[in-house]
Amino acid sequence: MITAIDHVQLAAPPGSEDRLRAYYVDVLGMTEIPKPHVLAARGGCWFQAGAVQLHLGVEAAPAGGGKCHCRPARKAHPGLRVTDIERYAARLQAHGTQVEWDGNLPGHRRFYSEDPVGNRLEFLEPVTAV
Repeated sequence: MITAIDHVQLAAPPGSEDRLRAYYVDVLGMTEIPKPHVLAARGGCWFQAGAVQLHLGVEAAPAGGGKCHCRPARKAHPGLRVTDIERYAARLQAHGTQVEWDGNLPGHRRFYSEDPVGNRLEFLEPVTAV
């Protein structure tokens, strides 16, 4: 029986770790958590906020050489529940991050944004009836 999602992994190109740290820590307010030593050699970085973990894994060039074809998904994304969504959107915008509001989910306020390497992120907050 599945009881929870442990983490969500997103793709990142080689050498993007510093940009990801600046975004996930400084902009989103997450905490970087250490990767196990055996996995740290692969690059990437992991972040946590409460029980939510996002792992950014480096998608390396194919075996035998060639260019990395890391392309973040345009549709797939994690949905991150937030509190005070208006203030949270303003925080992202104050850091120069674009916010795209979407009112198509009944009972929720939500917006989409992208991290520095193009991963799509959804931020949502349930609307409480007054």
